[in-house]
Amino acid sequence: MITHTPQDGFNGGRGLRAARKRRRRVRGFTLIEVMVALAITAIALVAGLKATAALTENAGRQDALVLAQLCADNQLIALRLARQLPGVGDSTNACEQAGRTFQVALRVRPTPNPNFRRVEATVIEQGLTVLHVSTIAGRN
Repeated sequence: MITHTPQDGFNGGRGLRAARKRRRRVRGFTLIEVMVALAITAIALVAGLKATAALTENAGRQDALVLAQLCADNQLIALRLARQLPGVGDSTNACEQAGRTFQVALRVRPTPNPNFRRVEATVIEQGLTVLHVSTIAGRN
């Protein structure tokens, strides 16, 4: 007579049913595991979104800065091309670059040496100062 022990899995078919149940339990993820994975994914997506927004904002600021630099350079070069010592005082000129309108405020002040003037150009867009440049202009 052949006898089987419970370790053999032949105890009236109950061992096979228990093994099948155990296999079914380990096939999928639990709800908590899925929720944790979703939370980690959401945090990563939010971090990526913030980084993208920061890059977009920085690109916009850099664009405004480059255009403001062009406006300031244009005004300072115009002073040099006049081939005379700029008069002391303040003036404001409009400058359009790439479809955007800037205001360039020029401020000319005397220096201890009468052959030179200190020139400051402040570029403003929509009431906000974008750029401030300072230089010295002399007699030509």
